[in-house]
Amino acid sequence: MPYMPDHPEHTNAAQLPDFLTEEQRAIITAGYEHSVITAVAGSGKTSTLAWRIRYLLQQGHDPDRMLVLMFNRSARVDFERKLRDVTRNLGLATPEIRTYHAMGLRLYKRFVREGYLPGFSDKILTEQEISFQAWLLTRRLAPEDLADEIRRNKKDFVETATGFIDRVKTTLSPAEVVFEELGYSDKHRYLIDLFHSFEQWRKSQGRISYADMLYEPVMAIHQNPPLQRLVANKMDLILVDEYQDTNEIQHLLLRYVAGERARVTVVGDPDQTIYEFRGARPEFILKRFSDEFESPLEQTLSYSFRYGHRVALLANHLICHNTGRKDVLCHAHPSTPDTGITLHESEHDDETVVQLLHQQPAEALANTAILFRVWSQSVPIELKLLSRQIPYRIDAGKGALFSREVQAVTALLTVIAGKLGNLPVEDRLDTARQLLRFPHVGLKEPELEQLAGFLAGFDHDWHQRLLAMDFDALAPMAARKLRKLGEVLARLRGYSGPVSNAISVYAEHTDLYEGIRSLALTHEAADERIDTVDGFRAYLSGLKVDAAAALAHLKTLKQQAGERAGHGVLLSTIHRTKGLEWPVVILPGLQEKYLPYTPRPQDNPRAFLESERRLLYVAMTRTRQQLHLITRPAGSARHLEGDLGRSRFVDELCYDLSAALGEWLDQRSATDSPIFCSEQPLTPVAHRYAGREDVVLEGQEAANSTGSGPLWANPRLSHAIFGAGTVTSEDESAFEVRFDSGEALNFSKKSAHLYFTPVP
Repeated sequence: MPYMPDHPEHTNAAQLPDFLTEEQRAIITAGYEHSVITAVAGSGKTSTLAWRIRYLLQQGHDPDRMLVLMFNRSARVDFERKLRDVTRNLGLATPEIRTYHAMGLRLYKRFVREGYLPGFSDKILTEQEISFQAWLLTRRLAPEDLADEIRRNKKDFVETATGFIDRVKTTLSPAEVVFEELGYSDKHRYLIDLFHSFEQWRKSQGRISYADMLYEPVMAIHQNPPLQRLVANKMDLILVDEYQDTNEIQHLLLRYVAGERARVTVVGDPDQTIYEFRGARPEFILKRFSDEFESPLEQTLSYSFRYGHRVALLANHLICHNTGRKDVLCHAHPSTPDTGITLHESEHDDETVVQLLHQQPAEALANTAILFRVWSQSVPIELKLLSRQIPYRIDAGKGALFSREVQAVTALLTVIAGKLGNLPVEDRLDTARQLLRFPHVGLKEPELEQLAGFLAGFDHDWHQRLLAMDFDALAPMAARKLRKLGEVLARLRGYSGPVSNAISVYAEHTDLYEGIRSLALTHEAADERIDTVDGFRAYLSGLKVDAAAALAHLKTLKQQAGERAGHGVLLSTIHRTKGLEWPVVILPGLQEKYLPYTPRPQDNPRAFLESERRLLYVAMTRTRQQLHLITRPAGSARHLEGDLGRSRFVDELCYDLSAALGEWLDQRSATDSPIFCSEQPLTPVAHRYAGREDVVLEGQEAANSTGSGPLWANPRLSHAIFGAGTVTSEDESAFEVRFDSGEALNFSKKSAHLYFTPVP
């Protein structure tokens, strides 16, 4: 961090250096007691902990009775380096820094020696071994009607199975309970049996996974009181970083190891809890720690050394709408840059992104990250970058042109354009397979392969071959789907209009989206696949070309994608960027459906929205110099092609006030008046923030307005017929209102503006 010296050994060992803030000093010199530290994004918490350990060692604490816990190996290595820097030339022994898994493995081996757990092979299960077993068990235990889908999409099913196994092992809850919490559909209930079968196989082989390094010893401690006495009270002090990412197993392990003796310090930011899908919950740092570690000292690191006042004000205004948090404002340290912010109102995110990137010199692109809520948002943007020859990187091996949905649409265009004759037989066979699975026509795999091979023998008029089939000899569902496929291919034969219209006709006539939903593993997986199709169609719509021209264009793009160099702007998801930062961050998709994402029916609406706010909070606080937010124009036409309009979070940002006050704070000098006269309505957050800068705000106070977000984002609405009521829940297309009369009714989001008005 820029505020830490290059040579800490030059600092007098008996004193703390001047560059530390008062908050950091208070944490470093705190007494011998439990402590929970709320550290905002970019606050230098790791360096502060290193100085805390140095201070404790100088006070005479035994390093062998101190334990520092990090969440992964890279964090451990980084902390070891910082601790070496601040203790250099002091002649002090330092405590061991461990990851949770390393500590768990040490306990596991001890429990084996003590006879509480069976021995295990030192050869830890690899991801490949776990995946192979998950694949075998999926094929054996999944229902027959999923068999074809499993063969075609092996990777998705294996990832779901291994992810479920790992998720069960983040908690003491039975697999049955975890399954219900994750919201899988009933056809995936086989995952419960799969978990138990996997455990039987694993134990019969005497093998353990990385998840078992924590799961097995914690379960053993939980079930055997003698083990609780064996592991507890061996440490005087324990420090834990990134505690907002803690799950139940990690929390219990800490509690058991600490016992009654150790004084525990945990550091984290509840506002950055975004790994709930891995079992993390903010309640551990917000409540459970204080409940189970008596009367901890509550401290804060509220200064960010990463971003300036404008970003800090945006982030504070947003996150203060959450109730499940500690009331801590992030505040830009005077050493931070004057980070710029821009809110772009646009109907087309991809065009705005391209304009922003064209304004940067090519060598600066590597300093820019475009962050998405879900991968499907990247499709039109990635294609636009390819077409404009703007270099980019995309992590996790993703790529729009290589997704199965885009490949399936490309197969459809090949047939529509009459290009089958240009393909070798093997490529025609693959094209036929793609069509018969888009959506799946309901044939078993051998029958589907036979039909695909039959079609591949012809280089034209596939619609005729399909419509000439003996439908009476087929199962009713397969007959219906194949007839629809033949009919729509006949309808689109020789079609020369815009290719995006052809895709729309095909999707509607074949019930494509319903087919995708029927086979998807989860609600979110279905949305991802459908949005990928829609994003691809939206990109092609902008080209205004027919199927043949679209194919030629896509061939060129695919060649460019294959030649893509490992540099340029980064495309990634918000979840993958935790703990990282860039000079420039672009956030497209500030609209309903993406941020916030559409909740599932079983989701608690308030908890879900708070989780989505945290995700946006994390995304915005990744930037150092420039933050670009892209949303829909206020009051623009909504509900077109699934677009539900600008995000409700945009109003919560108080953008105009944050931009004006932040810029004024950036530019003011010591001789300027300490009074800021605002043209924007003032908020309590702005008053609190300015007060810390010894600035007084003058102007009109903001009313509790309903803003310009979607109607269903308001807690109270008035219906033209039923009167006033409270919004109780929502899903992708509808929301429920419980009226003051006691009646609860569901309403379509598309027509809400015709009947409802907000209640102030």
